[in-house]
Amino acid sequence: MNLSPSHHFHLPHSTNSIIHLFPPPHLNHPLTPFMMYSPRLPSAIGNMGSLKTEKTVTGWAARDSSGILSPYSYTLRKTGPEDVVIKVLFCGVCHTDLHQTKNDLGMSKYPMVPGHEVVGEVVEVGAEVSKFEVADTVGAGVIVGCCRECAPCKADTEQYCSRKIWSYNDMYTDGKPTQGGFASAMVVDQKFLVKIPPGLAPEQAAPLLCAGLTVYSPMKHFGLMETGLRAGVLGLGGVGHMGVKFAKAMGHHVTVISSSDKKRAEAVDHLGADSYLVSSDEAGMAAAADTLDYIIDTVPAFHPLEPYLSLLKLNGKLILLGVINQPLQFLTPMVMLGRKSITGSFIGSMQETREMLEFCEAKGVTSMIEVVKMDYANEAFKRLERNDVRYRFVIDVAGSNLDP
Repeated sequence: MNLSPSHHFHLPHSTNSIIHLFPPPHLNHPLTPFMMYSPRLPSAIGNMGSLKTEKTVTGWAARDSSGILSPYSYTLRKTGPEDVVIKVLFCGVCHTDLHQTKNDLGMSKYPMVPGHEVVGEVVEVGAEVSKFEVADTVGAGVIVGCCRECAPCKADTEQYCSRKIWSYNDMYTDGKPTQGGFASAMVVDQKFLVKIPPGLAPEQAAPLLCAGLTVYSPMKHFGLMETGLRAGVLGLGGVGHMGVKFAKAMGHHVTVISSSDKKRAEAVDHLGADSYLVSSDEAGMAAAADTLDYIIDTVPAFHPLEPYLSLLKLNGKLILLGVINQPLQFLTPMVMLGRKSITGSFIGSMQETREMLEFCEAKGVTSMIEVVKMDYANEAFKRLERNDVRYRFVIDVAGSNLDP
């Protein structure tokens, strides 16, 4: 880490690991496929009835594709009968935040307040809110609305709704832009909030709402939660490190696969991986052929698939979790001759979010984080871009005193 002497931090000593990083006063990736605009009909969720007048809040917003964040005042949308107003306590920093603020997908709208790993305290509830009370600690994730009418919505897989509303870089049905958790407060429909279990620290819970859920959902859907499986995790970033933790908590033998040897100690000593495999080590890759039941592939950049397909057993699954804007290629016999599957998954449902948090509380699964103040956000983005974080930044929003 490139830290000046005025930074203060401590290294993790357990799975409940927090690195507290407070910047000097002068300092003001797997990419998930979200926040791409999709047209929605008026029937899409949006409680437009007002409980109170619009509230002015302060967030940190990008104004253009430089991605540089600065204070920005705006009004929250008027609350409806099923809406909850939350005071933001903590917000994780996802690689998608970096890509969206820099318009890497060509769909960004400014000003943009990023942040979709949000933990907050309930300060106001609508008349028809039944799931939450004032003072509850709650979490909000990647989506904040859906149509509730399509097949995915009716099957409680609303993350695949074609008219979902993203937590930022999108708009409500009234045309008001959505803004994320790098802000003092948010308004969220009760359907898209979850209670944070008392056994999870709020700052630890924040990254679970995206990085944790992104791993948990495919493991559940594809029947990979039984003990005794052999797992591979490709890429050791924010999502990858959660892949290791979830797989170990489920009783799996875990192999971390990386392009170099430099993360071996992190993978084995800090995260508890059982083995470490360097993809350029031909002898090691050959020895590991046909040994894995599944691979969680978190790499958000172009990479060949054949070397990793060869590691899978008969009926093995390669699960893609990173967005790559180039076509991937593979020779069909690599799949056919082992009845192997290449598949993908996108975050998870609200029901899976609740289950995932309960699992984490029961098993003691937490994320490894660095807690920073909001005025360090731009430096955090720079470090995230060069992969200089272990493994997730979390912004202490409440402690940053954003509102005047």
